[in-house]
Amino acid sequence: MKNSKQQHSRLNILLEFFGSMNLAITILVAIAIASVIGTVLQQNQPYNDYIIKFGPFWHEVFKELGLYNIYGAMWFLILLVFLVLSTGVCIYRNTPTMLRDMKQYRLNAREKSLRLMHHSRQWQAEASEKTILPQLQNFLSNNGYRSRVKDHGDHSVIAAMKGTWNRAGYIFTHLGIIVLCIGAFLDGTFSLTIKEWTGRLVPETRDIRADQVPDTARIKPDESFAFRGSISLPEGTATNIVFLNIRDGYLVQELPFTIELKDFRIEHYASGQPKSFESDIVIRDDQLEKPLEATISVNHPLIYRGYAMYQASFGDGGSQLKLKAWPFYSRKLQSLDIDVRVLGKRSIKTPAGEYTLEVDNFKMFNIFPRSEEEQKKTGHKYINYGPSFTFKLRDSAGVAKEYHNYMLPVTQKGRRYFLSGMRAAVSEPFRYLHIPADKNDSIQRFMRFHAMLQDRPRIRKIAEESVRTAMQGMDNVNDKMQQDVVTSMMNLLALFNKGGYVAIDADIKHKVPKERRVNVATAYVKILQNLMQNVFLTMLHDEGIDTSKGVSDEDSFFFEDAISALAGIGAYGAPMYLQLSDFKHRESSGIQITRHPGTTIFYLGCLMLIVGIFMMFYISYQRLWFVVKEEDGKLKLLFAGSANRNPRDFDASFKEMADKVEAFTTGKLTDHSQDR
Repeated sequence: MKNSKQQHSRLNILLEFFGSMNLAITILVAIAIASVIGTVLQQNQPYNDYIIKFGPFWHEVFKELGLYNIYGAMWFLILLVFLVLSTGVCIYRNTPTMLRDMKQYRLNAREKSLRLMHHSRQWQAEASEKTILPQLQNFLSNNGYRSRVKDHGDHSVIAAMKGTWNRAGYIFTHLGIIVLCIGAFLDGTFSLTIKEWTGRLVPETRDIRADQVPDTARIKPDESFAFRGSISLPEGTATNIVFLNIRDGYLVQELPFTIELKDFRIEHYASGQPKSFESDIVIRDDQLEKPLEATISVNHPLIYRGYAMYQASFGDGGSQLKLKAWPFYSRKLQSLDIDVRVLGKRSIKTPAGEYTLEVDNFKMFNIFPRSEEEQKKTGHKYINYGPSFTFKLRDSAGVAKEYHNYMLPVTQKGRRYFLSGMRAAVSEPFRYLHIPADKNDSIQRFMRFHAMLQDRPRIRKIAEESVRTAMQGMDNVNDKMQQDVVTSMMNLLALFNKGGYVAIDADIKHKVPKERRVNVATAYVKILQNLMQNVFLTMLHDEGIDTSKGVSDEDSFFFEDAISALAGIGAYGAPMYLQLSDFKHRESSGIQITRHPGTTIFYLGCLMLIVGIFMMFYISYQRLWFVVKEEDGKLKLLFAGSANRNPRDFDASFKEMADKVEAFTTGKLTDHSQDR
């Protein structure tokens, strides 16, 4: 017996704890704060993104707190469970009382208690009890009250009430919270969290093909609850899987059907921004008599078997590129043809060693705003630089630099250039090498000039000829002096070919005293420019151009631009220039696939919550009582009432009803001094 009482006492303590308002408010505040964090902080991103954003220390702190996947964190699941328990206990404890309260008219209310109510009035009626009771019930019915009458022998009581749905509002609100939590559980990633926690699911972190992903990182169609994943589907391909990003890894979600992309279309604004894009897809499923064809676009998804397919993004789907590799630091004018696919890799052997070419992206259009001056001249606000591709060159040590090359020459300040951007890290902006184009919009003339500068035997002959011509007629000049000048010119050119003016400046700082560096640098530049001018004149002669009357402005500008480009090759960091010569564009559609089996339940919970709150706050639960009693041959009438909402409105309503009842039961207006 004693153990039974102790168990009953412990049960009451637990019910009191879970049913307390303080616990419910605390849990709701914690969930609200967590939801705000989950909204502000982008969830399920690669860990490297978080490290860059927050630093190593705070990254580890936030990681341990589970802030990168709040809605799938175990502590968030525990909060939801406690909220369901707390709300369920409140319903268990209070619902029976409220249901009884909605049905009970309290016909046994005592006259003394009614007289002490805030809203009560008493007067003497001029009618019999038998006559007045039906009149009072009819009055209550006309005012929207349901009433009951009970004869207590020496007096009769009429009890009435309306707005009983106010009590149901409490039940609807609390049930709505529970239904919401159930919907959130079904639509959340808690099932994945539990599987991870038990070791049945392990995210894959390796960059491998989908068919190589082990079963521990795969989710069968009948094993999944809710998920949100994305696929990049090139035109003409199909898939039956979706990749789910999980922190620093991923999972493969299998689908019960196959999605095929037939065609992808995109329209652009004049600024180059995408205006609209849509995909024609085909669903192939054993449950279908014939394949289902549909078009999806932004805000117009396809929903099939509970799976929603949204048009989310677009990109390159593996365009085929034809490249020409022009080697640097080679005396031979010879290019290498390379075929490669976007997102593909290829090894390239160069004099500087073996490199790996990794093509990352291809863009069909590169549209930029024109300057105000160009807009006035052309009448066009934007200019299209044409196709471009982005790639990495990775050396044998694994160090890579990223490049961005345009296919067509670009006009800048009236001159035409092949642009090639380079950066050593993603966080850096591209620094562009401007290679001048010839009159045929070709890069060959520049590469021919570059190759001549690498031909040391020929350059030496040109240097000897220029020195002999410059020193002709000078006194005290011998062959040794001429050869020394030639050697100096060749050494300067070798430094320039290696690292441009930066290499020459470094050599001067290393060998020349500080006070003589300016003069030496000026002399070096004059000697070097003289040599390269002679080389350029030789190239023009080879092209059949008569330079006896001077060089044209067009050729002079080309020479200046070529020297600037040659000076930047050392910092360019690549043993070759990759020129895009042709391509076969292939687009890819980014499709987001989601499954939310708890959506209907979630919406039902929202509806119940809204209806319940409306009932609680906008429906007033009101009770009225009439006590009819004969004393000393006179009929006395007591009118009392109460309401749980809008006391000011009920004050006015009660006074108005009391005035009307008193008027028709007495036949005249009386003094209201007894109003309490």
